[in-house]
Amino acid sequence: MKSFWRFIFRKNLPPTSLCQMDFAVLGLGDSSYTKFNFVAKKLHRRLLQLGGTALLPVCLGDDQHELGPDAAIDPWLHSLWEKVLELHPMPLGLGVIPPEVPLPSKFTLRFLQEAPGPCSEERQVAGTDPPSPPSELQPFLAPVVANQRVTGPSHFQDVRLIEFDIAGSGISFVAGDVVLIQPENTARHVQQFCQVLGLDPDQRFVLQPREPGSPCPERLPQPCSVRHLVSKYLDIASVPRRSFFELLACLSPHALEREKLLELSSAAGQEALHEYCTRPRRTALEVLSDFPHTAAAVPPDYLLDLIPPIRPRAFSIASSLLARPARLQILVAVVQYQTRLKEPRRGLCSSWLASLDPGQGPVRVPLWARPGGLAFPQTPDTPVIMVGPGTGVAPFRAAVQERVAQGQRGNLLFFGCRRRDQDFYWEAEWTELEKRGCLTLVAAFSREQEQKVYVQHRLRERGPLVWELLDRQGACFYLAGHAKYMPADVSAALTSIFQEEGGLSGPDAATYLAQLQRTLRFQTETWA
Repeated sequence: MKSFWRFIFRKNLPPTSLCQMDFAVLGLGDSSYTKFNFVAKKLHRRLLQLGGTALLPVCLGDDQHELGPDAAIDPWLHSLWEKVLELHPMPLGLGVIPPEVPLPSKFTLRFLQEAPGPCSEERQVAGTDPPSPPSELQPFLAPVVANQRVTGPSHFQDVRLIEFDIAGSGISFVAGDVVLIQPENTARHVQQFCQVLGLDPDQRFVLQPREPGSPCPERLPQPCSVRHLVSKYLDIASVPRRSFFELLACLSPHALEREKLLELSSAAGQEALHEYCTRPRRTALEVLSDFPHTAAAVPPDYLLDLIPPIRPRAFSIASSLLARPARLQILVAVVQYQTRLKEPRRGLCSSWLASLDPGQGPVRVPLWARPGGLAFPQTPDTPVIMVGPGTGVAPFRAAVQERVAQGQRGNLLFFGCRRRDQDFYWEAEWTELEKRGCLTLVAAFSREQEQKVYVQHRLRERGPLVWELLDRQGACFYLAGHAKYMPADVSAALTSIFQEEGGLSGPDAATYLAQLQRTLRFQTETWA
């Protein structure tokens, strides 16, 4: 992609380079980002500059739309195929495959008849020499050494500080890096899934691609048990997308169920799909349970087409190897909430991690590390300003530990939570560092007074100090936390400080902020 991008934007390409090319650009984006679908828009303009003919205006799919990207993609695709078939009519004797006919499955599952022995997946994890460094295909099975709730018993959210032993793993990391964790489904859900689809969890199979030369998923051992496939690979707890209903309708032998599935997968049925599935966060397993005749008839060959793989989850690393050698800590907010469905919705990874109790016996978690979105200054005298409300403080705990171990004292941390006695993470540690002159902590407790006070309010109160550090001492500014309102509120507070303390006009303050971002002196790591 990078090679293509560099090539297509070469200044010496003549404006007639693509004069014989018809094209159409479909972008997938999220309008909560400032550069919404930036690549699609830029590519579309560039192809026009080089003489290409656009079959259609650029399509900008938006994940924030209540119907998802399909709201823009459906009508656009319909128009695209009309245009394509005008230019290139179907050859005689060939027609479009009807929507009710399923395409062949990508893989076949050849079930083995022999009696179950020691599974290949068990042999696979028994190796003692971890590759260096661990990766998604070869994660390190890290022992959990501590799993502690760090919020008060009456606090609405269960937040855990979890510590792993990574001795001998080959994993190294610095402040700002992230750890990726591969979660698994609960035993109860695995059993339920196998019952609904009529599968024997202990049966073993060999996966074979239908297309010669196509690779099998590398994370699946060969041979593999149904239990391993369902517990560690298929994301049965995910909220299914429209394509799930399309394929299920094709595979359904039951007239009434098929009719409903066709409705939910049609363009006209997207409101109904949103109400039935997306809004209440109904899972693939729950949908299959709602369509029992269809589920019981799903050929095992289609399992990998129907259900996506479990994706690893990324967590900011909350500790430094300089402070805690051979250890890795994360701060995990356990996701649980109620919708109109009877059973509470639970985050797959956070709930699984919270359930692991090292006091009951050895527990291991597959993980690996990678660089994150925050890079801290290497120069010893550069101060840092960190804004981390809630669990957003995790990467800054790693940074403070690392910088203090290196003798760097210019650490200003803005932390926000609801109440001092309920969710003030690492209070004792911050207090000790303040006493030693290694840290300046500014805390905002939003629920301890009538008017809610957030980190952006504390930032404005410390405007003179923030301006002095940024403008006179060349400080770097870091922000981590939820992406909804906080980043915009913090940016507005900074712009206000630049105007009040630096005497800048509105446009100049915005330019100053943009310059900080461009030179990586303002870095953010946010999540939805």
